[in-house]
Amino acid sequence: MERYVLSVLVENHAGVLSRVSGLFSRRGYNIDSLTVGETYNPDQSRMTIVVRGDEYTLEQIVKQLSKLVEVISIEHCAPAETVVRELALIKVAVSGEKRGVIVETANIFRAHIVDVGVDSLVIEATGSEDKIESLIRLLEPFGIMELVRTGLTAMSRGASVLK
Repeated sequence: MERYVLSVLVENHAGVLSRVSGLFSRRGYNIDSLTVGETYNPDQSRMTIVVRGDEYTLEQIVKQLSKLVEVISIEHCAPAETVVRELALIKVAVSGEKRGVIVETANIFRAHIVDVGVDSLVIEATGSEDKIESLIRLLEPFGIMELVRTGLTAMSRGASVLK
């Protein structure tokens, strides 16, 4: 099964997210990742939806999404033509002697320390899924207390715009 990233421009109305996710559940498709946010135009939101399947599944998802009145446009984000990022907040247990090592590890990944506690650090990391996964693996031995990830957000490279 391949992984597909879809960028979907929708009207910014109450219930649109519910209708989109309901469409997936009614058809038996799983959503691996879903991010939604208002665009520069406050009347529109942009969804980044990650799904797994074959080409037929992708085609069916696009057809079904196209039928929803609130969907303005859909773009399949080809990996080579798309910038894809994810945000993670990672709370790590720290002791005095290991604090420096954790900070150095975060710096290597261009991550930021966004909260410092007596026994913990919260690290903010942005980047590709592989980068986030690598940072998590390196922080696991220190004791990850809590982890939250946004899911993927994607935008096509160059001058093309989703309209």
